[in-house]
This record gives sequence, structure tokens and C-alpha cells, in this order.
Amino acid sequence: SYLLQAWVEKLVSGRVLDMGTGSGIQGVTAAKKKEVSHVTAVDVNPAALVVAERRAAEDRVLGKMDFRLSNLFESVNESFDWIIFNPPYLPSEGKHDEHSWSGGPQGGETIRSFLKEAPHHLNEGGSILMVYSSLTGLTESDFKKYRVEVLEETPLFYETLVCVKLTPS
Repeated sequence: SYLLQAWVEKLVSGRVLDMGTGSGIQGVTAAKKKEVSHVTAVDVNPAALVVAERRAAEDRVLGKMDFRLSNLFESVNESFDWIIFNPPYLPSEGKHDEHSWSGGPQGGETIRSFLKEAPHHLNEGGSILMVYSSLTGLTESDFKKYRVEVLEETPLFYETLVCVKLTPS
């Protein structure tokens, strides 16, 4: 989350969608910026939305944010200048999976679904900030509809985290 947060602080402006907001760290970070006019935070987990809204209230940015229960773009009809996505990206471990980290059987299924739909929710000139793992199983073909700019890579014990800026081509 902190890898992505640093790039949110540097890059985002205008109207922002925080996809899979979780604890709200990305959305609140965006909302604190004067260059950001509004943040829509969505998550599939109602409990996560409660936590994110509490964080926004504590950081005094509740007036710049709205919160929605949504499985990816299910409850999102508008377009944004930026979409922030800290997706679940690890391969499934079976019955003990959690939405917060399991991205499907190989790990990249949730991201692939997101990437198919995301361009329809970006304003002209809009971009996506996303982080994913080397364990996710993504390939160049998964990003074929985007210009990809690798912003940062962070090696960890058993994986490398990659933060990218994606712009529809």
C-alpha cells in the first residue's frame, strides 16, 4: 500500500476512483490533495467501507469522498481522471481465500477483469495507478490496450511488487 501511496501523492488530480479501497489509505491520500476535486471509494466488502469512511472522517476529507459497495465497476457509472487500484493479486489457496489478497486461481483474474472494463471509466487523458506482484502471472498481452509506464519495482522475500501507470492506447 505504501508503494502505491507515494505515487498517489505525486500524480493524481481531478476526479479519482479508488477501486477496492480497503482501509481507504489510497482514497484518503488522494482526497487530501488540493488538486483532487472528488474521490469515489468502492469495495466489495461492506466492512472495508466502514473502515475507509472512518479514516476519511479522521483525516477531515469526508466532504470530498463518497463510498459505494461494488464488485469492481458494478456500481460505477461515471468516468474519472485517475483510477487507483491496489488489487488482490496473489494466487488462490482454496477455501481460506480472502477478497483482500486472492486474485483468483492464478492470481491475475481480478486484474484482467478490471483492465477490460477500466478504459470505459476514464476521462480522455485519464490513467490508472496500480500495483501488482510478480506472482500474479500477468503477461504483456494483459496490458495490450495500455501504454505501460513502470514507476517502481520493490523486491521482497519471494516476489517483486510493481507499481505501474497505465494509460489506454
